[in-house]
Amino acid sequence: MNRIKQSKIVLNELLVDLFHDILEIEEKSLRDNGSDLTMTEMHTIHAVGHDRPRTMSEVAKDLNITMGTLTTGIDKLIKKGYVIRKRTEEDKRVVLVELTEKGIEAKKMHDEFHQDMIRSVIDSLNGDEERILSEALKKRRQVLQEK
Repeated sequence: MNRIKQSKIVLNELLVDLFHDILEIEEKSLRDNGSDLTMTEMHTIHAVGHDRPRTMSEVAKDLNITMGTLTTGIDKLIKKGYVIRKRTEEDKRVVLVELTEKGIEAKKMHDEFHQDMIRSVIDSLNGDEERILSEALKKRRQVLQEK
């Protein structure tokens, strides 16, 4: 097997394993903190954000899901007390969602998890390694966004 083909195999395994490891660690973090949220729900909360009410269309676009899928997810989050839904005064057809205090706290917990994860990665690298990793990931993201 040539070097390039072997390198592709190794990179594929590393990326797939890393993706699964991060999801597993995130799920464990939710469970360990006594959360009743799934990872999908947590990512929806993250997309809703807490800086301003957002339209359902904005959130669906950010998550790259259909409005129907988002509506189902938002309904569950409303029942759990993390999100509220309201209509604008200007146009009653526009549906806004925003986090409740409980939702804001869940988002903060998730943001802290990500900050801790990034800190642990950076702490294990020297300056050159951090720069190289950052540049490689930026390039990878650009390629994925072009597809």
